[in-house]
Amino acid sequence: MDTTEQSRSFHHEKAPGMHDFVIIGSGVSGGRMADELTAGGASCLLLEAGKAFDRKRFPPNEYRASSSLFWGGGIEFSKDARLGFLRGKCLGGTSVVNQADLDRFDDVAWNAWRDQTGIEFFQVSQMAPYYDYLDASVAKGPIPIEHYNRNARLFTQAFDQCGYHWKPLIRSQDDCRHDRGSDCIVCLGGCPRDAKQSTLVQCIPNARARGMEVEIDFEVDHIEDKRDHVLIAGKQRGQEKIVKARRAVLAAGCFGNTRILKRSSDLACKLPALGKNFCCHPQFMTFGVYDEPVDAHKGPLQSVQAHDGKLRSLGVKLENVFAGPIATAMLLPGTGIDHLKLMRQYRYLTSIEYATMDEPLGTIHVTSSGKVIADKPLSAADKEKLQRGYNVTTELHHAAGAKQVLHCDQGFGLHLMGGCPMGQDGSQSVVNPDFEVHDHPNVLAADSSIFPRAPGLNPSWTIMALTVRASRHLLGKPDITPSSKEVVTS
Repeated sequence: MDTTEQSRSFHHEKAPGMHDFVIIGSGVSGGRMADELTAGGASCLLLEAGKAFDRKRFPPNEYRASSSLFWGGGIEFSKDARLGFLRGKCLGGTSVVNQADLDRFDDVAWNAWRDQTGIEFFQVSQMAPYYDYLDASVAKGPIPIEHYNRNARLFTQAFDQCGYHWKPLIRSQDDCRHDRGSDCIVCLGGCPRDAKQSTLVQCIPNARARGMEVEIDFEVDHIEDKRDHVLIAGKQRGQEKIVKARRAVLAAGCFGNTRILKRSSDLACKLPALGKNFCCHPQFMTFGVYDEPVDAHKGPLQSVQAHDGKLRSLGVKLENVFAGPIATAMLLPGTGIDHLKLMRQYRYLTSIEYATMDEPLGTIHVTSSGKVIADKPLSAADKEKLQRGYNVTTELHHAAGAKQVLHCDQGFGLHLMGGCPMGQDGSQSVVNPDFEVHDHPNVLAADSSIFPRAPGLNPSWTIMALTVRASRHLLGKPDITPSSKEVVTS
């Protein structure tokens, strides 16, 4: 479509009850999409299944945060309960409760995606301009080394001693006030300083200032594609509701998008790949026990990660991390008095997480009542990668001086990906290279649900980059190229 014609279409008099776009989900993709589309003149309605909080009203403790800000009351489990899944359910989505870690995908990730799908823009040179665009508009940076807590210092000491390479994590943050004693572990329940640049802080206010409407407590059930418009049906505070738009943007994540499409019978029957390619970077935490206090819960929660070609080639991802006392109690081994003894050493613990670049073998099912069931088998290769992670973290803990190493049996899938994979072949994918659901150009997605396989890197920065690319398609703008003189409008 001609860019001028497309832009002009967003300045027509809006029909009663009709928006240009309804965006379902307000997290990393949905919030960014709202910002980009409204900056381009489109009228948008943002739907969020959770409630709205702000820095003054986030839940005051770990227990309340888990029950108030996440789906499943804090955690959902795979079919065999081997993995637990964490996904945000609040205005701003998972961007409110994650650690805002940002990675650009490398050749390893993009080449695997391009080989699988044949999509040419899945390459470093094609996506670099979108990362650059975000660089100019998103506050981010590393934790200054002088603010590393002891957990991070022991991590880097162990890496140096064992001959592995590490680097600072780049986080979407601004004025965290670590010099004033701020503790980032509270940000797992929403940042009380608005330092974390979640979509709640950065994108949604911009879009609202341009006229975007927001509805919270609205859980979408299904979509009907009428070809010249779409109907989005769901419930808001127990009452059935239907909203109307020219196009719908699915930004409810891996589980949410798959659920909505599977409940949309007219769409689901033509999408044989729907619910496939589910992957999640299976992650396990390990703890080191020390004689002197570590206080890993103080200061920046995460500062550094592995940056080692050997570990990358092994499909293993390592970061320093920690958890609150409730989560730690769930993770530590043992029962009764033995478990109590470990919990009494909470201040003496360090933690390293190891995750793997897993095979996209999982499937997402939806019951007749609408319940999501994730079946996530681990291949022999996945299990081998996890064993490598186990071995490396054990080595690192001992090198740092831990008197005991504790491995957690409960795994987590923190980066939920796939279910609506992107590709050119409608029999093997759900979303086409224009971010449209196959044969349904009025229904689009650009979040992690379209990932064809796991990248082995933190996905948020790439979700944003893909969302910017998709928003330009929706606005009729040309792709950003290395030679583009792109002006950031938000």
